[in-house]
Amino acid sequence: MRVGVLALQGGVAEHILALRGASHKLGLACEISEVRTNEDMQNLDALILPGGESTTIQKLLEREGIFEGIADVPSIFGTCAGAILLSKSIHDAAEGQKSLGLMDLEIERNAYGRQAESFERHLETKLGKINAVFIRAPRIRSAGESVSVLAQEGKEILACEQRIGKNYYMAACFHPELSTSLFHGHFLKNSIPSSRSSP
Repeated sequence: MRVGVLALQGGVAEHILALRGASHKLGLACEISEVRTNEDMQNLDALILPGGESTTIQKLLEREGIFEGIADVPSIFGTCAGAILLSKSIHDAAEGQKSLGLMDLEIERNAYGRQAESFERHLETKLGKINAVFIRAPRIRSAGESVSVLAQEGKEILACEQRIGKNYYMAACFHPELSTSLFHGHFLKNSIPSSRSSP
């Protein structure tokens, strides 16, 4: 199984470590690589879009000519800025900002405050108890009917998943790679080629 981590900005090393830990626990053979070019994108089974600054990541993707090609990857997990990129609608988008439009979410940028207002929170999730790290985190304002919630606090969705035909998507407003491999393990299990099926 070939898994890529977009390596243009964000916590790339942390995601790779979480993927290695998760694949080891699952006994799953994974080839994990950093993605920076179109060549790196070829034949991926899954891709992680890490945090960072969503408009900057968009511009870097367009500069490298891989923005449109991301939609060809069967499974994608977006954290923080990556979740913004996955969404169908960005609330309070910057001028010229666009998303991949792959996941049925409306998302708001920087909804939990700026970098200096970062915080941690203990969460009960469908995958287990975690310590969630929020850094310039976006807020999911609404989600489509086929989106399944993985973590929430009150009525606020903090992590979710969606299967559309043979494609699988996950989004998290926080940074799971900084505290747990549970979400990466769940992503890998749902991204194994034989596990993909139409609803």
